[in-house]
Amino acid sequence: MNITIRKFERTDADAIIGMMRKFYGSPAVITNGSEEIFAANVANCLNGSTCAEGFVFVDDAKIIGYAITTRSYSTEFGSECIWLEDIFIAQEYRGRGIGSEFIRRVKDLHPEKILRLESEAGNAKALSFYERFGFKPLPYLELVLPR
Repeated sequence: MNITIRKFERTDADAIIGMMRKFYGSPAVITNGSEEIFAANVANCLNGSTCAEGFVFVDDAKIIGYAITTRSYSTEFGSECIWLEDIFIAQEYRGRGIGSEFIRRVKDLHPEKILRLESEAGNAKALSFYERFGFKPLPYLELVLPR
């Protein structure tokens, strides 16, 4: 296994959107997303958004996962934040250290920033994984005003 992590490239779009369908159709995410949202996410990462950055996990030439990070500012922490928005790894590649390597890479890229993420409360495996990195749960109820 020769895993590399690199930024999205235009030729990755179909594979990434296929993985987004799986991720957003899974119990790991409350919302189901849509083809329009998936396309917008990929386009924003590819077209130089100052807020979103996309990464793929590649085993030789096969894309086996993706992640998207976004930037924000937290008045609560008085710091810029990097949100780990999506982290998806194909089932057969989970447990091989790919997610750990990605989080280490993000920490190295942004050593002065707070890392934040969301997880489903019932996703025990994900919560255990994130807590091993030192992530702490915040007791917030998140609200959204859809467009």
